[in-house]
Amino acid sequence: MKKQKEQTKEINFEDKLWKAADKMRNNMDAAEYKHIVLGLIFLKYISDAFEERYKTLDKEVSDKKGAYYVAEPQAKYETLNDPDEYRADNVFYVPEKARWEYLQKNAKQPIIGKIIDDAMDELEKNNPTLKGVLPKNYARPSLDKTRLGELIDLIGTIGLGDRENRSKDILGRVYEYFLGQFADAEGKKGGQFYTPRSIVKLLVEMLEPYKGRVFDPCCGSGGMFVQSEKFVQIHGGRIGDISVYGQESNQTTWRLCKMNLAIRGIDANIQWNNEGSFLKDAHKDLKSDFVIANPPFNDSDWKGEALRDDARWKYGAPPTGNANFAWVQHFIYHLTPSGVAGFVLANGSMSSNTSGEGEIRKNIVEADLVDCIVALPNKLFYNTGIPACLWFISRDKNNSKYRDRKGEILLIDATKMGHLIDRRHRELSDEEIKNISETYHNWKNKDGKYRDIDGFSKSVLEEDLRIYDYVLTPGLYVHSGISEIMDKSFIDITNDINKKLVRRKEGIDNIQIKLKLRLKEIASLNFDEVSFLAAQNHTLESLGFAIYKKWFIDFEFPDNQNKPYKSNNGKTKESELGAIPEKWEVKTITQCGKVICGKTPPTKDKENYGEDIPFITIPDMRNKIFVVKTEKKLSQKGANIQKKKELPSLSVCVSCIATPGLVCLTSKDSHTNQQINSIVCNKNVSPYFMYYAMKVKSEQIKVFGQGGTATLNLNTGNFGRIRLIVPDEIIMRKFDDIMKELFTIIKINAKDNTQED
Repeated sequence: MKKQKEQTKEINFEDKLWKAADKMRNNMDAAEYKHIVLGLIFLKYISDAFEERYKTLDKEVSDKKGAYYVAEPQAKYETLNDPDEYRADNVFYVPEKARWEYLQKNAKQPIIGKIIDDAMDELEKNNPTLKGVLPKNYARPSLDKTRLGELIDLIGTIGLGDRENRSKDILGRVYEYFLGQFADAEGKKGGQFYTPRSIVKLLVEMLEPYKGRVFDPCCGSGGMFVQSEKFVQIHGGRIGDISVYGQESNQTTWRLCKMNLAIRGIDANIQWNNEGSFLKDAHKDLKSDFVIANPPFNDSDWKGEALRDDARWKYGAPPTGNANFAWVQHFIYHLTPSGVAGFVLANGSMSSNTSGEGEIRKNIVEADLVDCIVALPNKLFYNTGIPACLWFISRDKNNSKYRDRKGEILLIDATKMGHLIDRRHRELSDEEIKNISETYHNWKNKDGKYRDIDGFSKSVLEEDLRIYDYVLTPGLYVHSGISEIMDKSFIDITNDINKKLVRRKEGIDNIQIKLKLRLKEIASLNFDEVSFLAAQNHTLESLGFAIYKKWFIDFEFPDNQNKPYKSNNGKTKESELGAIPEKWEVKTITQCGKVICGKTPPTKDKENYGEDIPFITIPDMRNKIFVVKTEKKLSQKGANIQKKKELPSLSVCVSCIATPGLVCLTSKDSHTNQQINSIVCNKNVSPYFMYYAMKVKSEQIKVFGQGGTATLNLNTGNFGRIRLIVPDEIIMRKFDDIMKELFTIIKINAKDNTQED
């Protein structure tokens, strides 16, 4: 119990210190106050470390029996104040008037601001590595000197730089906690200098930077480097096993980084310039073993127009309005032939096809550089509510250290992970970080025991990605919307039917018999044991999808000899969506039918509503196959003013705004609102085929509807351009005949359920 209390005390002291410091902030802007507080914390740390080394040195030179005894007082004084004596022990030399004891004695003086500025100047003069790093604006009139003195007294209550507290990383914890709290207080601006700890830890745990050059070209306050050093030490290595390189375009953030690394004894080459990594690459010739970074999301002001022919754009010139793929290619450019990179990007990077981004992503995938993608939950970052993802790049997937992963990519969907730490912010637990990183290592390592986990992870090949236009969103592959039945055997499905179907309506027996006869005609499907007593719609839908999957995904439709096409060596041809049966085609949705975007009649005119014409909205579509009941209904007048928006029975409705990806069929002539695109199929295209095709594409529709922003919206034009693999007319007709019988039962049940409601 005592140990638990001590641990709780250790966990909470940063928070208590923060609350006390924040209370003194008064009305000062967080961005300004940040440098005041963190500068003083840094000063307290190096002063503590200096004092401890000073006492040790004093003891050594005062010991008459010791090897370092110095008798002459002046010589002793000079030894105790020799900066080299401290640098040799990795300690900064602190002049007398910069020491914390001196500052605390003068904390109540009205000139305390100038005393601190002078102390910072003296520190920089005596420690060249700190030149230009420390804040020196404590004397400005706007800074309340009484509160400044109180802040000095508060920080003086904690030990930071002595050996015991260094071993506990007390300063590191305080510094990181304060950075996080300031990032929270600053909101969007805070994300410019701080990446949440759980994200940094996940990146490092997956990359495992044991030894070599670590590079972050947008390094913020240096959190990636700190976590990398921690990783090395935890796994028995030494700080010197990795060398650190970074670049930052914001000078005040660069100062935070330099201080953050200095307090941990991390020697680093961190460069600053106003132009930034694209226009003025400070490490132009660097080839690093590890790149680890969190660049600005969707940066539109990266001066891309000045860099159209840059040598870094090997896989395509990035759009001038978005720097995502400029960053990706910058990272790749700075890797050694066996280097690896892990970085954060906005979700749009996985799916965007605008301004050539889709082509760049395709080229990077075809170059076999993408090793892993992790989709993250929302609310992880301080500067955006947009969900983000992690990319992992490997220049050599056939490295002898790991198994040969050529042509493979691991996709992980972690969007359901994390826990809320407050109303606006979420973080990943250590257990979740371990789960994600171990999944990756089990997939990558020679002796790993990786298995796909439905809904979480899937190892895919390039041909799998081609079907979805090289979209890398894990949800497209690890989830199917009806994934529970995708891999069920047909025996399992029929057993489900036998268990769940109950007799529901007189006259349904005849329909069941006809359907059984139809299924028996299909030699490639073993439905001899199917017994249709009555119907529960989700089970019948599963049965229909099982047939759809076998025919149109597995290509095991009955050939002209009534045998499974693919297993019977049916001929295929190459298409933009991969190999497809010889007589089949790739078509857009608009080539398969008419796309109609709904419309809402004026609501001010009540005469437009209230009769019996269904007006479908997204809530009406949830968990429905047929929409037979709607919350709102139009009058004939309301329908007549938008005659072109009328949908006949068996139109396929797909939600494309706000909640994209819902799919259902109309049960009678209907209308929809503008959040729904509907397909009125051509005569040679089965609406049941289109229904299942849209169910399969539902995750792609969600992805295209998001596009890397918080607003979900897939417009009619982009919706109509989605491509499908379409069978020849004979197979389409056979499928339609079978589905007519099955969907008749579903429709009857849907109407019955509505009547019961």
